[in-house]
Amino acid sequence: MSDTDRDVWVSWDQYHALIESLALKVYESDWKFDQIICLARGGMRVGDVLSRLFRMPLAILSASSYRENAGRDQGQLDIAPYISMAYGKPSGRVLLVDDMVDSGLTFGKVRGHLLSSYPQITEMRTAVIWWKARSVVTPDYYAQYLPTDPWIHQPFENYDEMTLEELRRLHDVK
Repeated sequence: MSDTDRDVWVSWDQYHALIESLALKVYESDWKFDQIICLARGGMRVGDVLSRLFRMPLAILSASSYRENAGRDQGQLDIAPYISMAYGKPSGRVLLVDDMVDSGLTFGKVRGHLLSSYPQITEMRTAVIWWKARSVVTPDYYAQYLPTDPWIHQPFENYDEMTLEELRRLHDVK
């Protein structure tokens, strides 16, 4: 399928190339950071790759505001009360990672929440794959700027609608 102003279709190869492009932009900025916090779910794959490339600890914060209409409509923002990380608390210079800033409302509120809840954070920068023009937040790093407001069809979205029975049939598992 071809991209339009309303839809962008992303393959696994394109998805990984965009994450790698984002990693290079952070690297080329020469900014040194102490840890990465990714937002679950969209930022988890991005955070994992960046964590591996930069050899930095990865923390995961669950935040959700897109649950209605198969994740297309924004509702109330819920931020998990805890961050999942192997040790300590967020501190020092932190890179906050997600897959995109859409409206920017969630990303901005989560950033504010982290800075107010963890005064040990001395600096925070943000990194996303996609930055939509309508966003009220400007990320520090991004792989792709989208001047319109398309729905981004990410390669893993087929799992949102798939059942385990359908998966079984696809793999012909008895």
